[in-house]
Amino acid sequence: MNDIVNAQITDAVTQTNVKVLGEGPAQAVAMALQSHSHATGLAMENASLVQGNMQQVVNTSTSKLVALITAQAG
Repeated sequence: MNDIVNAQITDAVTQTNVKVLGEGPAQAVAMALQSHSHATGLAMENASLVQGNMQQVVNTSTSKLVALITAQAG
């Protein structure tokens, strides 16, 4: 049996391995950027929800205070 491998085969495998190793850092940075962007989006969503909830608290307390003021005035 012949143990010699065609040079084109070994070259193709080597090029594929080099390509994968070369793209690894770029993919890692892309994943880190996506994770950071997602976390930032969640933080912005959380901030807007908190702002909306605080507006409900302000509206409720304002209504209660106005009711107390009008009750004392009358």
